[in-house]
Amino acid sequence: MSYPGGGESRDNAYGTTPLVTGDAVVLELRPAGFATRAAAIAIDFLVQVIALIALGLVVSWIAFSVDPAATAAISLATTILIIVGYPTAFESISRGRSLGKMALGLRVVGTDGSPERFRQALARALSGFVELWMTFGVIALVTSMLNRDGRRVGDFVAGTMVVEERTGKRRDTVIPMPPHLAAWAAGTELSRLSPETANSARQYVLRYSELAEHTRHEMGIQLADAVAAQVSPPPPPGTTPPFFLAAVLAERRRRSLEAMGQGPQGAQDPQGYQSQGHYSQGQPQQSFPSQGQNPQHRW
Repeated sequence: MSYPGGGESRDNAYGTTPLVTGDAVVLELRPAGFATRAAAIAIDFLVQVIALIALGLVVSWIAFSVDPAATAAISLATTILIIVGYPTAFESISRGRSLGKMALGLRVVGTDGSPERFRQALARALSGFVELWMTFGVIALVTSMLNRDGRRVGDFVAGTMVVEERTGKRRDTVIPMPPHLAAWAAGTELSRLSPETANSARQYVLRYSELAEHTRHEMGIQLADAVAAQVSPPPPPGTTPPFFLAAVLAERRRRSLEAMGQGPQGAQDPQGYQSQGHYSQGQPQQSFPSQGQNPQHRW
């Protein structure tokens, strides 16, 4: 595939690349409020207390027929399983949500925006045993109030933060189709494009005018590589990342509307793209490097 300015593609142009950088994550992640987090913790705490009470009744019932040492071992093991295993299992399986977080629309993510991993969930749960259970939440309370993102000790240990999934205002702006890529987009194969990759591309396009120039460049290349690996055929030679991503997203939305039996809707102008000249036949108003400016990046 050719990149703007001509030339052959990089050997690793379509390899695995990080989809989200710190610059982009800050724009989209909204840290959960202290009250909301406290309510979610209270729900989880209540669930665990109920489970511990039920456990105590079961242990009391079997204590008559089991050796006292075995009873104590069973009680300790199951208590640890509830206090540590419950949040670890739920947050790992649901990718960052416990029952309390599900109820209040919260999710745990990495500080780079990545989904929470098992080791991170385990680190948060182990820290929670100390800062939530052993100190009755005092450590977590103080830490969360002092940190602007509301992170507790477990978040710092695991490299995570709790963010809101439900927000009052959502970006429903329609991304318009770049006119000179409409014919190409109509014949593309988009079935392999994952929702996660499409969402990252959408945030980049919508935030394009708000990003710093170096972020536009680096992130545009990363996202364009990731999307190009999941669609075919490649875009026409000379296509720049924002045009390429916008065309893919616009065509994806058009096909979704058709599948639902809805006709095409008039495209709104996101972030002033058309008014700023971003959808002219040439380069965007703030264009990417042309040939010779940066030989390492050929988009």
